[in-house]
Amino acid sequence: MADSSFDIVSKVEWQEVDNAINQTSREIATRFDFKNVGGEVKRSGEKIEMKANGEERVKAILDVLKDKFIKRGLSLKALDAAEPQLSGKEYKIFADVKEGISQDDAKKVAKIIRDEGPKGVKAQVQGDELRVSSKSRDDLQTIQALLKGKDLDFAIQFVNYR
Repeated sequence: MADSSFDIVSKVEWQEVDNAINQTSREIATRFDFKNVGGEVKRSGEKIEMKANGEERVKAILDVLKDKFIKRGLSLKALDAAEPQLSGKEYKIFADVKEGISQDDAKKVAKIIRDEGPKGVKAQVQGDELRVSSKSRDDLQTIQALLKGKDLDFAIQFVNYR
């Protein structure tokens, strides 16, 4: 019998990111505490830019965006927000949306699988994802439960389960 396997990836559903940004923009436009603060949220590529005329207002916009991320089922670990910066008369926050597993993070996950997982489970790095294979499907489910219990500093999903 052939080995069973699955892939560990870190992907973001960009349509959901756009939906969260649009909902944030609508909420900024209608909320009373955002009147006359010049609040704005927009995305260009993998960056999200938030701006307002006060530092606490731009932080509030970031909080609204995080709330919308959670409601849309997106992981906050994929959102990497910088500190507010003064740019002219307004404050800006730039947030990166992280996607893909870096080589170092993939090695960390492979080490966790080797050290704490069942014997006979193999993990190999393939670009920005990690392929985990084993003869036993139960071992693969054990690995998934193990990784879900770990507090990794990046979002992971399990795909391609065969």
